[in-house]
Amino acid sequence: MAPPGNHHGGGCRGGQRRKGGYREVISKLVSENQHTEFGGRLPAYDGRDSLFTAGALPFDTREFEVTLSACVDRRRMRGRKYKVVIKHAAAISLLQLRMLLAGYPTDIPAQALEVLDNVLGDVIFNKRDGMEYIAVGRSFFSQKLGCAKDGTLGVEAWKGLYESIRLMQNGVSVLVDVSSSVFIQPLLLIDFVQKTLKIDVLNRKLTKPEHAKLLKAVRGVRIEVTHRGSERRKYRITGLSVNPTKVLSFKSPSGATKTVIHYFREKYNLKLKFKFLPCLNVGSEQKPVYLPIEVCKIVPRQRYQKKLDGSQVSTLRKSTCQFQPEQLSICQVVESKQYNSTKCANEFGIVVDDNLTTVNARVLPPPNLKFHDSGSEKTWSPMNGYWNMKDKKVVNGAKIRNWACVNFCEDLSKNDVEQFCFKLAEMSRITGVELADLKLPVFTARPDQVEDDIRICYQEAQKELRDQKIDLLLAILPDNNGSLYGNFKKICETDIGVMSQCCRKSIVSTKNNKILANIAIKINAKAGGRNSVFEDAQKSLPVVSNKPTIIFGAHVTHPSAVDHSAPSIASVVASQDWYEVDKYNGVVRAQGQGQREEMISGLEDMVKELLHAFEKESNRKPQQLIFYRDGVSGSKLKQVFEKEIPEIEKAWKALYSNEKPQITFIAVQKRHSLMLFPNDNNKRHNANMKNVEPGTVVDSEICHPAEFDFFLCSYAGIKGPSHPVQYLVLRDDNNFTADELQALTDNLCYTHASSTKATTIAPPAHYARKLAQRAHLYLAQGPDVAKAASSHSATAPAGGLKQLPEIKDELKRSMFYC
Repeated sequence: MAPPGNHHGGGCRGGQRRKGGYREVISKLVSENQHTEFGGRLPAYDGRDSLFTAGALPFDTREFEVTLSACVDRRRMRGRKYKVVIKHAAAISLLQLRMLLAGYPTDIPAQALEVLDNVLGDVIFNKRDGMEYIAVGRSFFSQKLGCAKDGTLGVEAWKGLYESIRLMQNGVSVLVDVSSSVFIQPLLLIDFVQKTLKIDVLNRKLTKPEHAKLLKAVRGVRIEVTHRGSERRKYRITGLSVNPTKVLSFKSPSGATKTVIHYFREKYNLKLKFKFLPCLNVGSEQKPVYLPIEVCKIVPRQRYQKKLDGSQVSTLRKSTCQFQPEQLSICQVVESKQYNSTKCANEFGIVVDDNLTTVNARVLPPPNLKFHDSGSEKTWSPMNGYWNMKDKKVVNGAKIRNWACVNFCEDLSKNDVEQFCFKLAEMSRITGVELADLKLPVFTARPDQVEDDIRICYQEAQKELRDQKIDLLLAILPDNNGSLYGNFKKICETDIGVMSQCCRKSIVSTKNNKILANIAIKINAKAGGRNSVFEDAQKSLPVVSNKPTIIFGAHVTHPSAVDHSAPSIASVVASQDWYEVDKYNGVVRAQGQGQREEMISGLEDMVKELLHAFEKESNRKPQQLIFYRDGVSGSKLKQVFEKEIPEIEKAWKALYSNEKPQITFIAVQKRHSLMLFPNDNNKRHNANMKNVEPGTVVDSEICHPAEFDFFLCSYAGIKGPSHPVQYLVLRDDNNFTADELQALTDNLCYTHASSTKATTIAPPAHYARKLAQRAHLYLAQGPDVAKAASSHSATAPAGGLKQLPEIKDELKRSMFYC
């Protein structure tokens, strides 16, 4: 156990360094002063503005001057001076941590764990193993750990080491994982431009869409110039010039007007080649500073924070999701770090066991699923977390009488689409879904005019059907469709109000009935049908089957780090059909003007709406409530408990005469990087799989030292090792035993409405996540919806966040999002 720690805050001044880029400054400061001014103390640095020491420094406040000489960086032509101010901030005691480990009830000592996290992080940075690391959150990336390049966009996936301290029943543990992140290749910027636009950019001016695409790709990227010899000045790209380089001019300090081409020829004897390209702006809009693209190179070691398309994700994932090397590589990395032999670890008295933790686990049996009696297979017990619809029919088949098909693929013939629609309708009826044959002609639409074309197609379909209701709009999309999917869903669900199903072009020619059956059950769930139920509800739904129960799922999702115009989105779903527990209604809300807020604002009204819907659908009042809360970090659990549970109570009491609700509130946590490996090779459920079996549950040793929780791996892992989901019970008025809650949660994972495999997390939480993600698609501002943005409420008001459009009433009470 480490001795008490001291927290010191401060900052560096001097030079042009990014926040968080001061590690070499602090490293030199410590090396020069450890045995003098620091009194022998060896601090751990968090990379930002905090130092931690194992005891008090000889001073409370001190200012130091640090000079980085040219030899530190070969491109630095002169020494840089920095002033570092160190102030004593607080003494951090480990008493609370010791109490918790001894079994005394107390809060998680967040500050003490932060100290230990930062000490181990500093061990990695200061370990002289020949690697240069980049810190991203709690992961440390290095190109030397592993790198997979994607030549199509100029990005590469680096492997890294994820590391964090975690409190468990067996003590303080180090959680180690091999992680991955995408970085920009340090190319000449002109090469990156050609990879981004995928065209020859030498001899023509960019079109407006190309200009917008390039601006999106390069904005925020750090570059260095190549035309000044050994002086490689660095800048961050803030924009692009509207005009191409050949006509771009500026006023010199003397007041004369000069063209960029003339300036570079006169000043640097450089003849620019790419005259049709825009220039980079590395200044501001008010005071632009222009640089030709061809004199710039991308600075190494930059993360790529833009969204990758599907093919790029697939290419990079192949190199990062591997079975066999994962467990071995983690052990090798831990061994190579030699935690126990480093000066920093010894300074804080930290000793790390290099061996993996061995735990006891159980495998829960899968539930028996019931299908329609008219099928050959009336019941089925899933194997390895999977089943299919062969010889089975859905329990309740929906009726889709009128539907239309819209084709967005120019190179797909009308006959091919008609044949696909015929096969889909035929397979749907075999599966028990009453999907009528297509009565309407196949409509065609253009991806760049999706809003106008979909409206026209819908109006023509209604006209053909003499204004009869259209139950389904089927879309055939290109395999790489960019923002088309989101734009199509937005128009169908917030403008027209029609249920929709999308299929990729590659599926149209399929002869695989399994794929067609899977599409059929998705349509069935969206249209109000049920695909399967439990054969024995009493056995498969412990506690829930005893009395009317409503099961909630909730999630908060945030916009990307580079999107400052979209709000965070909260979604809440709830079951409507006790006791089958198959159908869920959903409510989605934008989270006011505050981004990245994990607490759900307006939860009381959302819960009220779903309680009303349950009563209407089930014709009974719920008597108990189960709430799966997803999308909240461990540090915010206490706030969730203190704010959201009272909101649920208020909603219940407002509807049911001040009656106190019976609540079981469960936090669902997936992002913890804890992995499970089978310890005995002979017990692996498949010789080709190196994962634990679906239904594997662990409720000791690695669990919370004081709370009721468990880790459940409900699914069959395919790519990479299995990451179980942690279910942490914050409140339980319904008196579940551990066995009952574990069995209920695992069995629910077999009820997902649009899947024939056990899901990763309990479906209520998964549905809430999908609904929140769907809402974010409504807010996405792609180049092909510029016209739509002018007529809908998804635009961003001046200085504010985008407004979330309303989902049409025709879809609010359906599972359109699944």
